[in-house]
Amino acid sequence: IGMLSSLVGAGGAFVSVPFMTWCNVKIHDAVGTSAALGFPIALAGTLGYIWAGQGMPEMPPGSIGYLYLPGLIVVSLASMCTAPLGARTAHRMDIRPLKKVFAVVLYILAAYFLFR
Repeated sequence: IGMLSSLVGAGGAFVSVPFMTWCNVKIHDAVGTSAALGFPIALAGTLGYIWAGQGMPEMPPGSIGYLYLPGLIVVSLASMCTAPLGARTAHRMDIRPLKKVFAVVLYILAAYFLFR
């Protein structure tokens, strides 16, 4: 899950949630478990990008390897501010619409990669 997430630049939830629901885990539990798995997956990917980008001369100032620190700060702050809203929204939704919303997000992500 971590390698695939790093390759496509997306969070591990886009693989782990469908996998867990396929294994008959309730979607609310799958989303929560995926959120818990997100940190170690992101940490491993971040360390890999730092290591792989060492010594690259064309990186902008503020970079450590392929990691751009100003971007890391902005994305981290935005994620910390909006994660509680996403969790509350997911837990308030019924299972059927939640699965449909997640499927639509996955289709949008797939289309983005196909047309990019």
